[in-house]
Amino acid sequence: MSNSVNVIHDQANNEYRIELAPDCWGKLSYQKKGNVLHIDHSSVPSELRGQGAGGKMMEAVLPVIEEDGFHIVPVCSYVIHYLGKHQQWQHLLAVVDE
Repeated sequence: MSNSVNVIHDQANNEYRIELAPDCWGKLSYQKKGNVLHIDHSSVPSELRGQGAGGKMMEAVLPVIEEDGFHIVPVCSYVIHYLGKHQQWQHLLAVVDE
């Protein structure tokens, strides 16, 4: 499987943008605390909803987050749901004492 999805990490705006189709971008927003990203919002373009675009977005962005050396705290309900069903990404979950 080719992972040729374009992922842009826009650190100035605390978000990852993921090109899911030509000129159709999904987005993950976060709040950063050290090397932990609290992912608080995810979105895919309305024209791609119900077609697996959210999963495609997560499979494109999670390896980039891992390569960037971050751990995550899912706050967004979709990200919580996705990680609950995909055990292979559990190692990215941060242990937080709040």
